[in-house]
Amino acid sequence: MKRLALALVSALVLISPAQADTPWKLVRSYPHDTSAFTEGLFYLDGALYESTGLEGQSEIRKVALRTGKVLQRRVIERPYFGEGIVNWKDRLVSLTWRHGQGFVWKLADFTPVSGFRYDGEGWGMTQDGHSLIMSDGTAQIRFLDPDSLAEERRITVRWNGRPVDRLNELEYVKGEIWANIWYDTKIARIDPATGTIIDWIDVAALRKAAGATDSEAVANGIAYDAKADRVFITGKNWSKLFEIKVGG
Repeated sequence: MKRLALALVSALVLISPAQADTPWKLVRSYPHDTSAFTEGLFYLDGALYESTGLEGQSEIRKVALRTGKVLQRRVIERPYFGEGIVNWKDRLVSLTWRHGQGFVWKLADFTPVSGFRYDGEGWGMTQDGHSLIMSDGTAQIRFLDPDSLAEERRITVRWNGRPVDRLNELEYVKGEIWANIWYDTKIARIDPATGTIIDWIDVAALRKAAGATDSEAVANGIAYDAKADRVFITGKNWSKLFEIKVGG
């Protein structure tokens, strides 16, 4: 029994919750549509671009930052469940959850351009200026050629040597990949070369401030304004989008 108890304790230590050491402070909050089951988010030229999920409710949207008003939208028809989105030049690239189907749209007006296929599930997307970066719900992150959309390489995300799965919405911030973890309030800061988690950011206080109580209303939405060094955080069906300042 003692050996069993020791084994259980050791296992619990290995899978203990991640630390969240990166400090941050709240700058301001903005309205967010509570009907938006947020799956993807990025900031570009003064506006937010957001994708929403759920079959029959999936959309790609351009949203006014200060008011939360939807300026432009494109419905993703059934049976698709919308997931991550990213901009590349004059295009917007989007994923769907379990159909292995991606779409390319004109960024200006969301007119469809083409489609592409991938193995496994589609979750989050971002880009680093060279490659599109994609999560699939596992501990793997894929790098895609932005023009052909073919996979170039993968990394496995690890914390203390152990894979961290359920990687969800992604954002590229100052040379790091930031990832929401499904059903967690912690954001992983990932080294894109090795997959090693550098540190964690805990946004539990923001989920509480958004009044999110439903178990599905998880933190899932990171956008970065590189010009003004602003980070925006939201979640599925949250009433607010938050601007935070990361660092001491």
